[in-house]
Amino acid sequence: MHIINNIINFLMSPAYADAAAPAQQSGGGFSLMLMTGVFILFMYFVIWRPQSKRAKEQRNLLSSLAKGDEVVTVSGMLGRIAKINDNYVQLALADNIEITLQKSAIAGALPKGTLKSINI
Repeated sequence: MHIINNIINFLMSPAYADAAAPAQQSGGGFSLMLMTGVFILFMYFVIWRPQSKRAKEQRNLLSSLAKGDEVVTVSGMLGRIAKINDNYVQLALADNIEITLQKSAIAGALPKGTLKSINI
């Protein structure tokens, strides 16, 4: 039995309480509240605010679309708006090639004349 205790003591050193060390005081509730507040502010400025700003810009873009605007879709297709209604857009990609897609598939508006200048 004594041999087993020696092996266990060799592998794992025993932990003794240090009676001379003073008890450490924790930061208390104020530091926890401060850290929580900083975390919430961080989440607001890094995640929520930029995301809501991008969503607002996208809503403004979709509401300002008109017939003849040159746009790019989320899939990367470029075209000119031929027809538009509340939820759908008919996009002219080339002569006699038109597709119908949802308004939400439009990623951005292009400056006038972009399609003519690309002309690949």
